[in-house]
Amino acid sequence: MSETTTAPVLTAKDFSTDQEVRWCPGCGDYSILAQVQKVMPTLGIPKENIAIISGIGCSSRFPYYMNTYGMHSIHGRATAVASGLKASRPELSVWIVTGDGDGLSIGGNHTIHLLRRNFDVNIMLFNNQIYGLTKGQYSPTSEENKVTKSTPMGSIDHPFNPLALALGADATFVARTMDRDPKHLQELLIRTQQHKGASFLEIYQNCNIFNDGAFEVFTDKSSKLTETLFLENGQPLVFGTNKDKGIKLDGFKPVVVDLNDGNSKDDLWIHDEQDIYKAQILTRIFDNPKTEGHLPRPFGVFYQTNRDCYEDVMAAQLEEAKSRKPADLDKLLSGNEVWTIA
Repeated sequence: MSETTTAPVLTAKDFSTDQEVRWCPGCGDYSILAQVQKVMPTLGIPKENIAIISGIGCSSRFPYYMNTYGMHSIHGRATAVASGLKASRPELSVWIVTGDGDGLSIGGNHTIHLLRRNFDVNIMLFNNQIYGLTKGQYSPTSEENKVTKSTPMGSIDHPFNPLALALGADATFVARTMDRDPKHLQELLIRTQQHKGASFLEIYQNCNIFNDGAFEVFTDKSSKLTETLFLENGQPLVFGTNKDKGIKLDGFKPVVVDLNDGNSKDDLWIHDEQDIYKAQILTRIFDNPKTEGHLPRPFGVFYQTNRDCYEDVMAAQLEEAKSRKPADLDKLLSGNEVWTIA
């Protein structure tokens, strides 16, 4: 008589370790870690089938605090290491933890190629618009004229728009959330894991030591409702304290309308996560919130689509190669173009 074994019921505590969490008190990374630990038990994935790969930076200490397999790799190469892991162990749930410096500067090339190849991995990009680990230099996402230790007269660099970059690299899942909205963060983490393909999740994360308040306009209760636009698939784009403002398209240009001024929700832009063209417009709603007439910053799933994953196509190709006639290594090495030197 065979015995039926039941998988143990896991909790957030099962995903924590005995390591002291070494982030600055008040760092947004604490919230992200807590939400990831809460979400992991709900995914139904055994701990031994989860791997968290990080690069270099404050966020990259993440694997030490997660009771799963993981690797603290080298600067900018988390995406490369994770690609190799997924290619060799496709059954694993692979999560990449990186930052705006690690993932978009020295690691930018690896990031875009992972996205276009569409490995079935989950990228969590912690964006705090600063280099925190090295004590406060400007990063690829720092705003223009940003005064830091490395730019005492203000940065003259134009910043990256991470979601526009991901969409340009043909990412199949592009989304944004924030550290100070735990419920929304948990929802987006679940959506990220559910997607079959490369998932790119940008997380606004406050660095309270070197760039405190960078995203306060989007997280503070006094301004959040008017400065953020939460996307819901199939629903009109509405925002505001009383949900009385909306966005409609004037041709290809998004404009804000007042629903108390004769405008109807039927006239508004309806969000469609499958629409690549509207997704590109959404990623460009990236106005400086200090400028007059700016649009609210979108949060949620901007775009998702289905495309064959690299590791699946590679496995099929290998099986096809094995099914052919036996390989001749000597013939392969000699090739078809051989010449003799007299």
